[in-house]
Amino acid sequence: MIGKLKKVPLREIWEHEAHNFTIWLAENIDVVNEVLGLKLTVIARENKVGPFSADIVAEDENGRNVIIENQLEKTDHDHLGKLVTYLSNINDAKTAIWISSNPVEEHENAIKWLNEFTPDDVCFYLLKIEAVQIGASDHAPLITIIAQPTEFAKEVGKEKKEIAESNLRRKEFWTELLEKARERTKLYINTSPGIYSWIGAGAGKAGVNYNLSITNTSGQAEIYMDRGKDFPEINKERFDKLYLHKTEIEKSFGGKLNWERLENRRASRISYRVDDGGLAEKEKWAELQDKLIDAIIRLEKATKSYIRDLK
Repeated sequence: MIGKLKKVPLREIWEHEAHNFTIWLAENIDVVNEVLGLKLTVIARENKVGPFSADIVAEDENGRNVIIENQLEKTDHDHLGKLVTYLSNINDAKTAIWISSNPVEEHENAIKWLNEFTPDDVCFYLLKIEAVQIGASDHAPLITIIAQPTEFAKEVGKEKKEIAESNLRRKEFWTELLEKARERTKLYINTSPGIYSWIGAGAGKAGVNYNLSITNTSGQAEIYMDRGKDFPEINKERFDKLYLHKTEIEKSFGGKLNWERLENRRASRISYRVDDGGLAEKEKWAELQDKLIDAIIRLEKATKSYIRDLK
């Protein structure tokens, strides 16, 4: 005969969260160890942290403190805040475990986010606690992992942090450049510094822009032609029209330009590359910014009359 597994309301087993469930969990920490594959030993209950009390403080096999917060109800912001507070205030604590009967999606996402963006040795777990029985058998705890640290999550977090740091560096670079540029040209008077690898200003013709771009190793001043998907041929026509005046434009500019028709793309480009440093070499920013500003001023002067005559 096979019995039927049924769920039992948690309050029928543990009437009070602190007085019943926390005590039971501290005495039966192996149920958590089995699920997570850890070796935790409880060292304190209701551990004082300023005016607050951590439900359980355990110690892992390396002697580091582990914070355990539990709820017999759905997760809430209060316990999420406590979890972070205890982890950051209890000495040598690197792991936090949150146990709840009803982990909500927003808090699951918060734990995943914390695992992505905290240091590699900091770990957050979110567990769901239920109680079950078969027929008239003893009640048994059922613990499910909802969120946990993984190597993949940490790698994703590193990539996101690198992207965020790059965005901040680009914005700082463009902020400095635009302050200088506004003293020499009106071209970028209405341009705001952004987080992207380029900034642009209209050339007085729809779909034609004077752009500046930056990579980790170089910078570039360019005319970028892209009228949009509704005008697929006009970019090449405009490029060809300007190319007819290549000699005059380069003479006025004072140097060779890269004429990029970009045959397999919708857009076309005329550019001047500056290889004297890039975003990664902050000590060279000032020189690079000056060269880019100088290049775009010369490029505008050399081409504005021809752009005005474009279709």
